[in-house]
Amino acid sequence: MNTFSQFLAMGGYAGFVWPAYGVTAAVLVLLLIDTLRRVRRRRAELVRLEAPGRGRPSGTAEAGTDDA
Repeated sequence: MNTFSQFLAMGGYAGFVWPAYGVTAAVLVLLLIDTLRRVRRRRAELVRLEAPGRGRPSGTAEAGTDDA
């Protein structure tokens, strides 16, 4: 048990180390949540854009064709 409490004390630097771990973990969780939300929004936008009737505006050339 003494070894575990020494580990938690981090050689006297626990007041700096554990908050740093906590802030890092919180930032990683927030980045994960933000990324998942952005993916969900982009997928919804893609579905909306691929919906029938939402094609290319008339008058625009197809990619790869030469109208010259």
